[in-house]
Amino acid sequence: MKKRVLVALLATALTVSMMTGCGSKKTEDTSSTKTEETSEDSDQEAADKVAKLIDDIYVQERTDKTDEQCKAAKEAWDKLTDAQKELVEGENADPDYFGRDTGDASKDDPLNEDNIGENEILVVSFGTSFNDSRAEDIGGVEKALQAAYPDWSVRRAFTAQIIINHVQARDDEKIDNMDQALERAVDNGVKNLVVQPTHLMHGAEYDELTEAVENYKDKFESVKIAEPLLGEVGADETAINEDKAAVAEAITAEAVKTAGFDSLDAAKEEGTAFVFMGHGTSHTAKISYSQMQAQMEQLGYENVFIGTVEGEPEDTACEAVIEKLKNAGYKKVILRPLMVVAGDHANNDMAGDDDDSWKSQFEASGAFDSIDTQIAGLGEIDAIQQLYVAHTQAAIDAE
Repeated sequence: MKKRVLVALLATALTVSMMTGCGSKKTEDTSSTKTEETSEDSDQEAADKVAKLIDDIYVQERTDKTDEQCKAAKEAWDKLTDAQKELVEGENADPDYFGRDTGDASKDDPLNEDNIGENEILVVSFGTSFNDSRAEDIGGVEKALQAAYPDWSVRRAFTAQIIINHVQARDDEKIDNMDQALERAVDNGVKNLVVQPTHLMHGAEYDELTEAVENYKDKFESVKIAEPLLGEVGADETAINEDKAAVAEAITAEAVKTAGFDSLDAAKEEGTAFVFMGHGTSHTAKISYSQMQAQMEQLGYENVFIGTVEGEPEDTACEAVIEKLKNAGYKKVILRPLMVVAGDHANNDMAGDDDDSWKSQFEASGAFDSIDTQIAGLGEIDAIQQLYVAHTQAAIDAE
């Protein structure tokens, strides 16, 4: 009897022990899951903080806090793990903001030093966060101007504060905005100021530049604003000028050479068409793109087409350009930016792998045997640089 009771007690104890063991394992599994969830939450929280800091400096207005905010955003990014960096996503923030390799910033000269002297050429650009393009395209124009006018000091200004903040936060390179550059000129005792825009046309950016300079005109003995690359806009789509002709010839020659053809006619014989992709604008100056197409046609460049990212004018939209090339029977396409810099638009909107890039849309049409891209800004072309030099000279000579 006692033996049966002992056996029963032992059996009960074993059952309780097994149940307790199972219970412990379940608790352990739950604890592990909670730890993983907590870690994931912590990673996302850290990434979200950086995204917020990036969004705070992705603005077009500089404030007293901008320098501090740029520094804070980069320091917070540097503290993230590689996994956390991939989680950064905000209204404008993404991992590419700090993580994308766009070249060596140290090769670029922001041209923001003092000791300017009495004569200054202020080269004003929209700007780009792509380091290589900034040094080669914008820097190329600036160097050409300095070489042509050794008695003048060449300085730089960007009109896009968003770009200025990006470069400052990521690379610790400080570029003047318009007000900073003009204040620097005043503080340095500049008497004669020539402003040379690197903008393509008399668009919205050019208008803003003109307004900014107007506020400072009484602080100098003379202030002159030179023409943008394409010169005067003109009355209608057929209005062309020497500037547009020179640009058309220069960019086409460079594209043909880069593609390895002896001539544009040789490219045409092989069924190759060149497409220059500009930005596009809702500004009245958008007619300049239509004028460039008219200029190409007048030069006899039948296999050269003008397009725009924004699709303004409408006949420069990607789908419209694709139809033009299909109807003309071209089977090979070479895309190249009609922009001073080869920045985000050239690398992403034109040559990117996303479905909405121009390269992808041309491929998706199924109408062409090959689509190649030339990622190079206009600013690195010597003939284009010399056009800016000529525009600056015209401004200096103007009464």
